[in-house]
Amino acid sequence: MESATQKWKWKHSLLYLAFIFSILYSLNSHDLLMLRHGALVRIKKNPPLPLRFRSDGTFKILQVADLHFGNGPITRCRDISTSDFRHCTDLNSTRFFHRMIQAENPDFIAFTGDNIFGSSATDAAESLFGAFRPAMESGIPWAAVLGNHDQESTMDREELMFFISLLDYSVSQINPSVEELSDVAKTGKHGSIDGFGNYNLRVFGAPGSHLVNSSVLNLFFLDSGDRETVEGIRTYGYIKQSQLHWLSHTSKGFQGQKQDIDQLADGLMSPKPPALAFFHIPIPEIRQLYYKQIIGQFQEAVACSSVNSGVLQTLVSMGDVKGVFIGHDHNNDFCGKLDGIWFCYGGGFGYHGYGKNGWPRRARVILAELGKGEKAWMGVERIKTWKRLDDDKLSKIDEQILWEWQASR
Repeated sequence: MESATQKWKWKHSLLYLAFIFSILYSLNSHDLLMLRHGALVRIKKNPPLPLRFRSDGTFKILQVADLHFGNGPITRCRDISTSDFRHCTDLNSTRFFHRMIQAENPDFIAFTGDNIFGSSATDAAESLFGAFRPAMESGIPWAAVLGNHDQESTMDREELMFFISLLDYSVSQINPSVEELSDVAKTGKHGSIDGFGNYNLRVFGAPGSHLVNSSVLNLFFLDSGDRETVEGIRTYGYIKQSQLHWLSHTSKGFQGQKQDIDQLADGLMSPKPPALAFFHIPIPEIRQLYYKQIIGQFQEAVACSSVNSGVLQTLVSMGDVKGVFIGHDHNNDFCGKLDGIWFCYGGGFGYHGYGKNGWPRRARVILAELGKGEKAWMGVERIKTWKRLDDDKLSKIDEQILWEWQASR
């Protein structure tokens, strides 16, 4: 009883802290404010919003999968060649991160879970700062979902997402807004959602185009959980029905908007904006790709839940998701197609996560390109991806086209 009361008090304190931060946020200033007793609090730095394609018609995403940050310079690397690394720590992950930002100059950074290695992180907040510091210092908008190891330190999953949402340049959300969940409830589904870190980010058209105020690409983030007990057996987490209901409902909401835009664009775009999805734990169907043509390496067994909750069927029925980006299995970095949708691993990014000796850490890049109309940029015409290795040249490998819009006329 006492522990439950203490937990309630802690949750109440977090809500109060959220209220204070909301007041500071509403001031829309990055200056330091003097509070009681002379304490200084810096307001969160926010990126220019909404997310938007560049004037050259591109939008580039850097996927950071399985960073597994621990305690910084005192956390040792795993599965590396001692001949290549004399003194390897979390700082090698940070260095790779900075190199990727400089080389690719992304418009957005997507973290797909296991951002920190909870069992190695003495203090979750400090490890989160270390993990996300390159993104925060870059000023690039970024968002994250949780993996199955993030909550193993000093914060639970709700506290982690709350904290992540308050960091500089983060556009992460704890969960959909109350309004979104109310809309789902009106369709006959319950108005709550499982997990923490389910949200949609809209990417708007290029400056100067007639789509400047319209979403032309959607980025769906989902919490795939950590561990579950199913019929007395422990298994990995999975995406629940409440999340799939919200996802499907959100996707349907863009159909009507896009039909009007199609008339304006003279039929040069798809019925609704294409979408990309990001989550941590792979779905069971990924195992089928062992017997199919893939691009990249399939080097370890797919570690997924024993429960198939129907994620693939939902994505296929939605019709807008063209690519899904996952992590969890560090030694897999392939892309494979299931029922018309590409599923791509990010490959292990962080040096404190397990890897494979002689196999460089790596990162995935996703590039969306707009189609060119007679006078201005149109909707998304092409989505491509490739990977870069943490070697001397940041070698670029496995470039491929994931999706191209084919006009029906």
